[in-house]
Amino acid sequence: MSAQIRRLSSADGGFAATLDALLAFDGSTDAAIEQAVADILLAVRRDGDQAVVDFTRRFDHLDVADMAALELPRGELEAALAGLSAEQRQALEAAAERVRSYHARQVQESWQYEDQAPGMSGTRLGQKVTPLDRVGLYVPGGRASYPSSVLMNAIPAKVAGVAELIMVVPTPRGEKNPLVLAAAAITGVDRVFTIGGAQAVAALAYGTATIPQVDKIVGPGNAYVASAKRRVFGTVGIDMVAGPSEVLIISDGSGNPDWVAMDLFAQAEHDDLAQSILLCTDEAFIARVEASIARLLPEMPRRETIAISLKNRGALVLVRDLAEACDIANRIAPEHLELPLAEPGPWVDRIRHAGAIFIGHHSVEALGDYCAGPNHVLPTMRSARFSSPLGVYDFQKRTSLIEVSEAGAQTLGRVASILAHGEGLQAHARSAEMRLIGHD
Repeated sequence: MSAQIRRLSSADGGFAATLDALLAFDGSTDAAIEQAVADILLAVRRDGDQAVVDFTRRFDHLDVADMAALELPRGELEAALAGLSAEQRQALEAAAERVRSYHARQVQESWQYEDQAPGMSGTRLGQKVTPLDRVGLYVPGGRASYPSSVLMNAIPAKVAGVAELIMVVPTPRGEKNPLVLAAAAITGVDRVFTIGGAQAVAALAYGTATIPQVDKIVGPGNAYVASAKRRVFGTVGIDMVAGPSEVLIISDGSGNPDWVAMDLFAQAEHDDLAQSILLCTDEAFIARVEASIARLLPEMPRRETIAISLKNRGALVLVRDLAEACDIANRIAPEHLELPLAEPGPWVDRIRHAGAIFIGHHSVEALGDYCAGPNHVLPTMRSARFSSPLGVYDFQKRTSLIEVSEAGAQTLGRVASILAHGEGLQAHARSAEMRLIGHD
């Protein structure tokens, strides 16, 4: 199979429009999926456990009598961990420890301070940080089984202090991935149910007789899962609705073209919609990367998916200089940004929008996916302009603390009264005025 990937130049007329078209992705769900999800959510909300059992029988071909048969005992998780090879267990534990160590630095603490402004003596303000009570973790199952998703979602939740973590993972026809179950054991997941799809999202969002309602749902899924997460947002929190995976590589021609080609492959192999783009200042190096792509692609087990992805959404782009490359990168706001440059340090500060930045020739996205430490749940579809990686802060909430002294009420009461009258909210004004000394 030969690889086809477009060649572009930032100097070309209409480059901006071409880039916009390349980046465009219609993430809307078709009407049939939307209607199916709406029906599933309604059924689970109405019929609870029975609806989940019925949908699991229908979609996952698991014929069970009740929900109890769909919950995995803790012993099965521990058995999966014990059954791993020494090599697998060591790798899983090493990755978990690195993820835990990184996220421990993200923990936010409560704080207070005494207001020192004139007339505010005795007034204290602050912020109380508390973990969520219960979180639902969706983990893909069947052919798309990702133990790394368990690590990246469960560990920050536990580091944050979440009291109960409930994991759902579909097991079509009873197919269970031991690495996924082992990851659940290592990370301290509290309960695991072998359910998936929109019905699993509904069960977590609304609660059933068996599955308690959670406060937030995190984790990736297919179009049905994404649609369900959108629909239940507001009843519960969600992490994000992620789009296809993306990598943007900025090169000065100093690297190994085989390495760059394989880094492009690493994103492209996810699915047909994944996006892999190279921005390079050296036209000769671009040609070498293109030759590497052609030579290496036939060796890849997922070469068909890679080829489709590169053809439809990939590009090799010649840019004038690294400054222009950074400007384009900020416009793209990629999920993953690699900087395999001779001197990458000075250019990191030029990047404002990216989910994660991989600095230098040896810092590759594949390491970030599994074991570097930072979270691999990252904003996609240009949302890095306003969004951040998943972290401990997504599992903690903040509450404002306001303790106004009698002295402070004299100052704040007058300010509030004036503003409340200005807004026509007289009860607000009188409520503040009643705290004023001498007020009738």
